[in-house]
Amino acid sequence: MTTQPVTTREIQLAARPTGVPTADNFALVERELPKLAGGQILVRNTWMSVDPYMRGRMDDRPSYIPPFQLGAALEGAAIGDVIASRASEIPVGTTVSHFAGWREHAVLDAATATPVDPALAAPQHYLGALGTTGLTAYAALTDVAPVRPGDTVFISAAAGAVGSVAGQIARALGAGRVIGSAGGPAKTQLLLEEFGYDAAIDHRAGDLAGQLATAAPEGIDIYLDSVGGEHLRVAVQAMRQQGRIAMVGAISGYNGSTVEPGPDLYHAATKEVTLRGMLVNSYFPSFGDYIGKAAAWLADGTLRTRETVYDGLDQAPAAFLGVLSGANTGKMLVRLH
Repeated sequence: MTTQPVTTREIQLAARPTGVPTADNFALVERELPKLAGGQILVRNTWMSVDPYMRGRMDDRPSYIPPFQLGAALEGAAIGDVIASRASEIPVGTTVSHFAGWREHAVLDAATATPVDPALAAPQHYLGALGTTGLTAYAALTDVAPVRPGDTVFISAAAGAVGSVAGQIARALGAGRVIGSAGGPAKTQLLLEEFGYDAAIDHRAGDLAGQLATAAPEGIDIYLDSVGGEHLRVAVQAMRQQGRIAMVGAISGYNGSTVEPGPDLYHAATKEVTLRGMLVNSYFPSFGDYIGKAAAWLADGTLRTRETVYDGLDQAPAAFLGVLSGANTGKMLVRLH
């Protein structure tokens, strides 16, 4: 068995934020690693994900997932290599995905780790296009708000982790026109040139409703919402009869400093629009089937990805603050070791 490190470093929640988080809400701490018990593995993390939903876990309030605890390591999706094992089903050398990110090493019960195949795709893809990011986009557009051939699809945060994948999946599912919203000309250009969008809206330029009307003069059939607020309100206005909305996130309100007006639900009712929320963990049983499809799309070029990478555990808070402010293109990742 590989010699077990005695200590490791982790990022802990030092204080709960009020409004926009800052670096002071995090602490880099060195701590002792417990010895392996039977059925456990020691993982050296190589990649970790930071995601917008983590902002909600910094607040001490009931939600679908427990809040982060003060003075304890944060957690999130990560990829790593098994360097010690007391679980015969996951031997040393296995690459696994798990949920104990925000630390350089993790001692895990083997049942909480999932072996992944680094020969199928680069390991970090299992945090992005082959991870919950990709599964979110796929489930949103096949089950929550299913795309039908010829549909006009509108996607917010379209240059982000979910959005950049979702636009391409919409196309693969037969969408007739795919429109994305992103922040700034560099990102909107990327939507058109790399991610295959038919039209790109710069939400920072103002007049979101006018820009969407120009891009989709006959309205939209599908909206994948990762933003909430004005984006959701404008999308409801632009919906065709019996349109479908997948409510995946609402990053515009995560910091709680201001609340943007929501949609006119009577307007949605008269158009018979479906607004349906989703939690990706409801779709975990579909992961195996999805990975097979998505890996093939990556291999043949149907699906292109971008990553924004910060190096080193000490940069994880900066990466997280960056994803909340829209600093990333594609998936935001932290590379460890």
